[in-house]
Amino acid sequence: MNRKSSGLSRRYQTALRRYLKQAPTASLQPATRLGRQAVILGLETLDLALIHEQALITQVLLRCSPAVMDRMFKRAGTFFAEATVPLEETHRLALEANARLRQANRTLNQRTVELATSNRELKKEIAQRETVEKTLRQSKHRFSQLLEQSQLLQEQLRHLTHEILSTQEEERKKISRELHDVIAQVLTGINVQLATLKTGAVVNTKGLNQNISRTQRLVEQSVDIVHRFARELRPAVLDDLGLIPALHSFMKNFTKNTGIRVSLTAFAGVEKLDITKRTVLFRITQEAMTNVARHAQASRVEMSLRKLPNAVGMEIKDNGKSFDVEQVLHARKNKRLGLLGMRERVEMTGGKFMVKSSPGHGTTIQAQIPLGNGPRGRGSMKGCS
Repeated sequence: MNRKSSGLSRRYQTALRRYLKQAPTASLQPATRLGRQAVILGLETLDLALIHEQALITQVLLRCSPAVMDRMFKRAGTFFAEATVPLEETHRLALEANARLRQANRTLNQRTVELATSNRELKKEIAQRETVEKTLRQSKHRFSQLLEQSQLLQEQLRHLTHEILSTQEEERKKISRELHDVIAQVLTGINVQLATLKTGAVVNTKGLNQNISRTQRLVEQSVDIVHRFARELRPAVLDDLGLIPALHSFMKNFTKNTGIRVSLTAFAGVEKLDITKRTVLFRITQEAMTNVARHAQASRVEMSLRKLPNAVGMEIKDNGKSFDVEQVLHARKNKRLGLLGMRERVEMTGGKFMVKSSPGHGTTIQAQIPLGNGPRGRGSMKGCS
């Protein structure tokens, strides 16, 4: 409260005290003058209400007995209403201010009772805050663990991204090397053969058929290499015939190249999944089989696709050696990034992913892919070792 409003407050208290001491027919002109002074000072109705409230506390609450308090409140209200007339005449929001004023007048009688209630509530609040502070102190360790886990996941994500980029670059190098060292050489051989045919056809036709056959074999070899590249990058059978034929074709080649026997059990309804989810299942199979070939030292793999409530369940189980799943998944420098990649693929579809591995039982990879177009989210089933 500034000096001017402080002076007005003192004058208001003096005028109100005189008014309350006088008869009910006392003049209200002092209240009108005070209201005009408030306008000159640039005060709002709410400011005058605060001054009136302070005056009431001083002149009524602290000086009057309960028997006369109600009557004094009413007379003080009359005085205050007269003091606000000049403000109402100069303020465009007078109606709103009067509404607040009436509310202030109604609540003013309750202030004394509310003060005691507030004290009790304050004590309760202090107790509650102490309880909350105690709970927060107890939760500090848990929050630290969550923060550490979050930082670990972020580090794994950065590491995974780096390794994915490195893997992509290695794949590009491999394809470039194959194109340069194999296909380019085969095409060069074809060109030499064609040049030889062109020359030999004029001079001697004896070895013409043999040279043509040799050239045809080179062309067939080039076609086979290109087809192999295409299958590795994206098997056409997956788009043309479906997931189950693509898996059969992949497993046939896998057994041929590794000697590891593979069995597949599936149900036709899996083909109802959209192409994105079928691709996820195919890529998980590829990655899982790659891990088996590289790390498991297994002789047999059993794979199944089965119908679950509102989902398709995939299970890939080998009879190879085991590993510590939790250690691998949560290692700061994860060398088995295939597991993280498989989990990310499944979780992007809103599905669940789990890895189990134990001595004497090999490794089992399980995935659940929702059948419908449910909400995309992250789910997981904890692995155990």
